[in-house]
Amino acid sequence: MTWGRRDVVRIGTWNLENLFRPGDEGGPRDPAVYEAKLAALAAVITRIEPDVLAVQEVGNPAALADLAERVGGEWHCATAGVEEGQRPIRVGYLSRLPLTDVAEITAFPEKLDPIQVDDAGTRLAVMGRAALRARVAVDGTPIDLITCHLKSKLLTFSPGPDGRPRFDTRDEGERARAAVHALSRRAAEAATVRAAATRLLDGRGRDRRLVVLGDLNDVPEAATTQILQGPPGSEIGTAGFPQPDRGDGQRLWNLAARIPAEQRFSRRYRGRDELIDHILVSHALVHHVADGDVRTDGAGPTPSIDDDPSPRQSAAGSDHRPVVARIDV
Repeated sequence: MTWGRRDVVRIGTWNLENLFRPGDEGGPRDPAVYEAKLAALAAVITRIEPDVLAVQEVGNPAALADLAERVGGEWHCATAGVEEGQRPIRVGYLSRLPLTDVAEITAFPEKLDPIQVDDAGTRLAVMGRAALRARVAVDGTPIDLITCHLKSKLLTFSPGPDGRPRFDTRDEGERARAAVHALSRRAAEAATVRAAATRLLDGRGRDRRLVVLGDLNDVPEAATTQILQGPPGSEIGTAGFPQPDRGDGQRLWNLAARIPAEQRFSRRYRGRDELIDHILVSHALVHHVADGDVRTDGAGPTPSIDDDPSPRQSAAGSDHRPVVARIDV
């Protein structure tokens, strides 16, 4: 294990931004572009030294294996599948620890109706990108993991005459509807992940070690992010945090408050810093993470993005900063 102790683990999350092999749909045409991306990603992973890294935007499972090989050493990889008709990016894990109990999470929970996702009236009852659960063991102590990549705030509109998706519109009615579709989808996906966490905790969060992490595509205060926390109250930094509470068996705590203030962002959007990549933990772990034990780390300046992702298709590295927590289990 890292830090010279077997019972200390570093668990992180990172959106790798379009990790496709050359020749893949959406992948780089130039192999040199792919090699530059692998080199940039591997350099960051080597520096942050995660024991377990949840990853998002893996276009090809073989590309994740390429990345593991580039970093060096023994890694265990797992990725979720992709629903037919969805953009071929997926979540997964890159782990120094063996991964067990790996399973996808896709279907909305019972009693949550299918939601409208476009102006054509298409309705879905599954996550746009499957979440993935897994289990690792640290010196014999099991830790359950769920990683997800919720619907983006960046809006897409019905294809234009050329058949390609549009990322802007002059029709403000269309823009408003697209925002509602995206928000509804992200909220339903958050509820789906929360339902999976609730099943794993089974009211025993004081003893069961669970980490929910990934690209939630919104800030800590957003309603969709807070859905994942479960029962309200006892947040880090409040008077109720150190006090036992009946909700502790179901709660998850967002570790954003443990990130040093100057590092509390994982993406830069239109020049503004945002923390949209998160790590949430159960009661059994939250008191084992101190201030400063959660950090974000980029490879040089974090690029600023806008609503059109096209210009970054051949960019090396990622437009996200990884978020890594040091947990003394």
